[in-house]
Amino acid sequence: MCRRLLIVVLFCWVGISVLAQADLIQPDREETTMISPYYFGPNAFPVPDMLDGTLQRDLRIELDGNHFFGTRGDHTTDLTLKVNVPLFTERVNLSAWMPLAEWYRNSDESLAACGLTEKALTDPKARRGCVSGDVYISTDVHLFRQRRYLPDVALRATLRTASGNDYQYARNYDSPGYFFDATLGKSFALGALKEHDLRVALTAGFLCWQTNNARQNDAIMYGLLVKWSYKRLMLEQTVRGYSGWEHSSTRNKELAHDRPVVLKTKASYRIKNWEALASYQFGLRDYPFHQAQLGVAYHISLKKKETKKDKNTLWKKISREL
Repeated sequence: MCRRLLIVVLFCWVGISVLAQADLIQPDREETTMISPYYFGPNAFPVPDMLDGTLQRDLRIELDGNHFFGTRGDHTTDLTLKVNVPLFTERVNLSAWMPLAEWYRNSDESLAACGLTEKALTDPKARRGCVSGDVYISTDVHLFRQRRYLPDVALRATLRTASGNDYQYARNYDSPGYFFDATLGKSFALGALKEHDLRVALTAGFLCWQTNNARQNDAIMYGLLVKWSYKRLMLEQTVRGYSGWEHSSTRNKELAHDRPVVLKTKASYRIKNWEALASYQFGLRDYPFHQAQLGVAYHISLKKKETKKDKNTLWKKISREL
């Protein structure tokens, strides 16, 4: 009971922290801000990866190399670090990730689409450069475990900092944001193939980011995941997106471009504590980038290993009880 209370308190604390970032002043709700994924670099307003209804049960450190092929001729390469840390119980994780460095190269078409000022357009840094990205900090809670007829349920509350650089060149947006989501996931046995596992997950949530006229854009998040696992191999397919309110609530709806949808295919292979992974993501709508990713992860078990002394002590306790 005490453990569950601690989980609820931690989740509520993160929720209050991210809500405190919101600005309730909205002077003109009908004016399109053009602050959305379409007008910025690929790491400014990404579609978040989704959970599968469960959590990592060990410390996991992942380093990814990503290359984004812009559909307007721009290219971005980054190095991203991700960390998952189990807290006081296997039902709660603290996750964090950020692009450590981003190298970008813009084309005339991409610069024109971003709507940069005349001063920024004449700066060589608008054409190419290197910046760091925003930091994401998330509390993940495994609320319910899968039963015969019931799915796993995982909740997540995430805060995005405003630490990214080069807002004037449309690489990152200089304002915080946050999102909440809930994921339902269930595994299914594939008949007589006992070592094969098929998992399906659905997610829904709420995402928010500040804009440049003292208001915020609110969006509904959604996603579908299908994952197949066989021993050390895992293949995963997701379709994810979010839909902001500006596309239906502003005068110039066609300028909002705040409804990104992406399709991602991922494969990973684990050897002992190491995990190699690769993925490719298509930007289907309002996200003008395709992403190729190669990465490596290392798992560190935090569970205390049972020693021979521990086994003897346990056997003595059982003998006394009998």
